[in-house]
Amino acid sequence: MKSFHKLLFALIAFTISNTTFSQDDPYIWLEEVESDSSMDWVLEQNKLTKDKITGTDEFDQLFNKYKAVYSDKDKITYPNLVGNTVYNFWQDEIHVRGIWRTMSKNDYDNNKNEWKTILDLDKLSADEDKKWVFQGATFLKPENKRCLLALSDGGTDKNEIREFDLEKMEFIKDGFYLPPSKGSYGWVSKDELIISRDFGEGSLTTSGYPRIVKKLKRGADLADAELIYEGPETFIGIWGYSQFVDGEYMAAVVASETTFKRTTHYIFNDELVEIAIPNDANISDFYKGNIILTLQSDWEVNDMNFPIGSIVSVNFKELVAGIIKPVSMFEPDSRSSVNGVAACKDFVLINYYKNVQSYVAQLVFKNGQWIKTDFAAPEFGSISIVDYDIEKTGFYYVYSNFITPPTIYFSNGINSTIIKKQKERFNAEGVVVKYHESKSKDGTLIPYFIVHKDDIKLDGSNPTLVYAYGGFNISQRPSYKTDPGVGWIEEGNVYVVACIRGGGEFGPSWHQAALKEKRQNAYDDFYSVCEDLIEKKVTSQPHLGAFGWSNGGLMAGVVATQRPDLFNAVIIGAPLLDMKRFSHMLAGASWMGEYGDPDTDDWEFIKKYSPYHNVHKDKTYPEVLFMTSTKDDRVHPAHARKMAARMLEQGHPLFYYETVEGGHGASSTIDQSAFNSALMYAYLHHKLK
Repeated sequence: MKSFHKLLFALIAFTISNTTFSQDDPYIWLEEVESDSSMDWVLEQNKLTKDKITGTDEFDQLFNKYKAVYSDKDKITYPNLVGNTVYNFWQDEIHVRGIWRTMSKNDYDNNKNEWKTILDLDKLSADEDKKWVFQGATFLKPENKRCLLALSDGGTDKNEIREFDLEKMEFIKDGFYLPPSKGSYGWVSKDELIISRDFGEGSLTTSGYPRIVKKLKRGADLADAELIYEGPETFIGIWGYSQFVDGEYMAAVVASETTFKRTTHYIFNDELVEIAIPNDANISDFYKGNIILTLQSDWEVNDMNFPIGSIVSVNFKELVAGIIKPVSMFEPDSRSSVNGVAACKDFVLINYYKNVQSYVAQLVFKNGQWIKTDFAAPEFGSISIVDYDIEKTGFYYVYSNFITPPTIYFSNGINSTIIKKQKERFNAEGVVVKYHESKSKDGTLIPYFIVHKDDIKLDGSNPTLVYAYGGFNISQRPSYKTDPGVGWIEEGNVYVVACIRGGGEFGPSWHQAALKEKRQNAYDDFYSVCEDLIEKKVTSQPHLGAFGWSNGGLMAGVVATQRPDLFNAVIIGAPLLDMKRFSHMLAGASWMGEYGDPDTDDWEFIKKYSPYHNVHKDKTYPEVLFMTSTKDDRVHPAHARKMAARMLEQGHPLFYYETVEGGHGASSTIDQSAFNSALMYAYLHHKLK
């Protein structure tokens, strides 16, 4: 199993809930996503922004550079390993929506390029008059001759599921089909699925996710699927999935009360059995009869204590029988964090960081204990596990850093072989990477990376962009940065990645230090990094910009309103901004574990930073750039729309651009990606140089 709990975060997206609208919000009409009035406003703002930014030689040059990079036929191809076969999804100038293709593992490892196309998304889109976006395949084990394909129209988080024959390379007539929905699904056998979907009225939570799990037999109507589990509407969602363990499928139900609290049940002899593990622990994988858990809090059990951030294994059969004897696999310190766990055929891999230095630990189970050996990446670089098949020896991993392109290796556990190396996408000659720490308001040391040419003058004149995320236990790592590299770094500008609290750079405690009423810590961390850059004379306010996307977009909105004196440019991407109504728009209710509930006393601390409620007519703000997507069904585009409308009404100049497709990433084709990147960096050149 390739961590289902990570998948949950990717799945968090949904439809707008029925809510009593606030009477004191003059821009609530912009929450009607595709109404005539909303889209008229959007298209007018898009035109104004395009007229100001895109009608320049500089924009054209950037667009052409990005399009060439994204269309490059020599770009690295990442493997999806299934048995002895490699699969890959590919987009270029000809295949705008992409092709799903395959070759043998042996040919891939020998750097051949004779791919066989399985599915042409451009042709399928033309045939069906849709804008199909490929969202992955779930293979039927152990034969791997058929799969469930996930397709999204326009890139939304809703997808439809179709059964596909990999030998005939066609959809199976009268095969399994699930209509568009958010949710989850998995094989139970060749003729049965476990699914959590939108089954009609009353089947969704207030977050817009499924609250019902069913089993669907081949040939049966969806309405006749067998009910397995039903959860309350107040939960985030109820998920049904399966995993192939020791030659057979195990079906499971995960009931998520909040983002960080859940119960897990497995189906044995047609009965659901809840397993006794901490309700915030992540199930990371299975290995030779053991379930592997990553702990998000201290776990005291049977006179044993396992600290927060630890990885432990538990014999699964004993666990089901109520016998809990965890065995320690990895125990972090205050400056380390886990990036991933992978159970291969012959060992378990733990990808972790210590003092922001990347390591992979290889563990084997002998005599009731785990024996660990490490290998480390070069300084300021990252190793990440790319893929593996538990039935086959070895695994693929990738190494990169801010200025070194990704290199894919295959390791048999002893030796590593270079498989593919991406060519440089930007000129990094003379560029250096440095690590610094700033001191936040409460004295906490905040790590950050700074990337620039080694001959910059420390006179405060360098255009500088600072990026951060700071939420949901998601870490920022030193990896190759194509977008800022092409549009920013190679031109002599400075790029900074701030590892603020709320992320997972130093484990769950680093994340929890910015939850709910502690949220301001993340923003104070960001200011400390920016002020440190100014104090070091790297830059100054006229040349300093901030950027964030999604939860990072909230951060960008906060810093623009709390410290407008500090920045001359802010990019606010796919943001949350109306924190009074975030829990009533799309997936917002599922994030109350992160931010709090604005309909309770939590509003007292949320309102202090909610950007939509902290923009004022008598203040001067940087001329910000809002970016979002009409088809974003995860973070509602109304956050950006309403904030922009309020600022415009107050007389604050700004730029606004909303793509009409692309989902939460705001792009689903190469042209859209190139346009968005060119727009961002043309804006930064305009404001910071």
